[in-house]
Amino acid sequence: MEQLLGIEYTAYVALAVLLFAIRQATGISNRYIPLTGVILGIAFAMLKHETFNYDVLLEGIRYALYGVGTVATIKYTFVKKVFDERSE
Repeated sequence: MEQLLGIEYTAYVALAVLLFAIRQATGISNRYIPLTGVILGIAFAMLKHETFNYDVLLEGIRYALYGVGTVATIKYTFVKKVFDERSE
């Protein structure tokens, strides 16, 4: 339970919310969401570690993968479900 409230989980959720907000506000194509996630993930990892090296790069990419995966899960699970209910 302590790990769920730690910085790792918070980073994934924060990145996912930020990506979802950027997608909704700007209407950018789904093609650019992973690239945006990688850039933001690396930036967040750099802020966290106050340096840049190979480990920080990998951590930033991991943040991006989890963040993009969370956004896709929310989009296809909840948004599609709401859309299907409206069309009935």
